[in-house]
Amino acid sequence: MLDWSLLGGPLPWALLGAGGAALVALLLPRGGRWWGRAVPAVLVGAAVLTGAAVLVVDVLWRPFPDPLPLLVVLAVGVGLVAVGLAVARLRWWTPVAAALVVLAAAQGVNGYYEEFPTVRTALGLAAADVLPFADVVARQKQYVGPAGAPLESGWRPPADMPDAGVVSRVDIPATVSGFPARPAWVYLPPAYLGSTRARLPVLVLLSGQPGSPDDWLTSGELARRADAYAAEHGGLAPVVVMPDHLGDPLANPLCVDSPLGNAFTYLTVDVPAWIRATLQVAPGGWAVGGLSNGGTCSLQLAVTAPDLFPTFVDVSGEDAPTLGDRAETIARAFGGDEAAYRAVNPLDVLAARPFPGTAGYLVAGLQDSVYLPQARRVFAAAQAAGMDVEFHPRPGEHTWEVWGPGLGDALPWLGTRLGLTS
Repeated sequence: MLDWSLLGGPLPWALLGAGGAALVALLLPRGGRWWGRAVPAVLVGAAVLTGAAVLVVDVLWRPFPDPLPLLVVLAVGVGLVAVGLAVARLRWWTPVAAALVVLAAAQGVNGYYEEFPTVRTALGLAAADVLPFADVVARQKQYVGPAGAPLESGWRPPADMPDAGVVSRVDIPATVSGFPARPAWVYLPPAYLGSTRARLPVLVLLSGQPGSPDDWLTSGELARRADAYAAEHGGLAPVVVMPDHLGDPLANPLCVDSPLGNAFTYLTVDVPAWIRATLQVAPGGWAVGGLSNGGTCSLQLAVTAPDLFPTFVDVSGEDAPTLGDRAETIARAFGGDEAAYRAVNPLDVLAARPFPGTAGYLVAGLQDSVYLPQARRVFAAAQAAGMDVEFHPRPGEHTWEVWGPGLGDALPWLGTRLGLTS
């Protein structure tokens, strides 16, 4: 039951059907006073509260750069209507009915974002392939491969290599940066786990905002996608390190060193130092990727630390780091220094210097009216700066419908770029 899908099959429809039936039961007529007073009062109250919530989130608080989607607003409104009706018609069964409506509304939001693909992920339970890091960190004999040739050309999987990779939760200390990072996650492919360990490249992968490092594992099903790629290439796939670049689900330190946190130093000094000291991997030429805010960060790192990250995957990222608008961003994160902002703003950096050694893979949703135009601007600017870039729009909006499959589509490109395959 824990692995039942919340995105397809009978369960989502059952939840929506139960919620709809519960809402009808709450609305069943009880006379003129019910329909003339109680129901209108509940509807008006729910509309006012929903409008207030939108005002706080989209105008006053602004934790996200993009506004709440209409479906989310409607789901909040329907949930508030159900709660109001349950209170107005209080019986032993009305709280249960309201809970069913709220659950159905939440499933509607989940169906839009595709945040929780299974019951297990919705409950926050670990997947079966999670192992303590101490169980896989031991040093092994390493296969490096012939110089100048793809690793796959000479790799022979050892007999004890497993069929699937594993994921582990790890702590990456902020020794230099002091950044308040949450625990990170690591995906280790099959070719890392046998008695002979392939010397694999690294992909540093970043979440969106709001978000957590394990979002790529739960919502993006990274392990499944990477395992599928590895199965076609003798167990070879990048080692994926998923550090925290936010410090808090709703924080946005903009991938720079600022009063909001030293995220840049954490990602370019502390995280690489931990990788080199702890993992048996290729020493350099790594890739960085991410979605939405993490996609913006991956682009920033590609232009501000190109020697460390000459390869990037930008999935539905913005074309500039932002806290809502340019003026507020410069004031809050850069002390009002326009030049400091321009020094890390990707479009400004791309216009100022060439990047002939950098390659990028960009993804955005074809129905994403906010981020698709930004991805097109980034693609054009990157091409003009001499980057070897590809742009792959996918059907969908600013949701996991685009992000997970987008990364899956990028894996063959990454494998070639990082020297795994020809």
